[in-house]
Amino acid sequence: MLPEPIASRVHTTGIVAVLVIDREEDGPPLAKALLAGGVDVMELTLRTPAALGALRRIRSEVPEMLAGAGTVLTPTQVVEVKNAGAEFAVSPGVNPRVLQAAKEAGLPFAPGIATPTDIEQALEFDCKVLKFFPAEPSGGLAYLKAIAAPYQHLGVKFLPLGGLNEKNMASYLADPLVAAIGGSWLAPRDAISEGRWGHITTLAATAVQTIKSLRNQ
Repeated sequence: MLPEPIASRVHTTGIVAVLVIDREEDGPPLAKALLAGGVDVMELTLRTPAALGALRRIRSEVPEMLAGAGTVLTPTQVVEVKNAGAEFAVSPGVNPRVLQAAKEAGLPFAPGIATPTDIEQALEFDCKVLKFFPAEPSGGLAYLKAIAAPYQHLGVKFLPLGGLNEKNMASYLADPLVAAIGGSWLAPRDAISEGRWGHITTLAATAVQTIKSLRNQ
């Protein structure tokens, strides 16, 4: 359910900034800080009341950022993030009601998987870009390769998130199963709340440089 233009952009960038934001006014400067570091895809998780407002402001004030919503757990939230301008949405698991709502709303969606059963449920909704969560606690790349093996011929790709950082990101990105990784360390919650935009830009730029070196760009 991720259309080719979005899937291609996510792959090209190689990393999706996954964020928890406490004040909606922090959204635009945060997006600009990430863009300055070369990261142009971000996922605002619906873990705080400020998330939807921040998403609206980013879509309005920083249109060059591909901005989506994460932790989408209910059909109602599907409608809310769609109305807020989310260009895509992500969930931690596979909820058929949520996937059906996203399909009906025309909202590009990447559900979270951790087992072969999850993958098959996602495939029922034609989802072929899947969040692998929680990646490291579930067994890491070796585990992902094992559960993905029966589905590789279908063109399924994965977005690992959970336990990834600047030290282990390279092993994931080097594997053809991985479309991109989720980077929750790019913009720590305290750095956002304290307005340390330069620090966030540096973290983003470091990750992007690693990606470029892996891809010989």
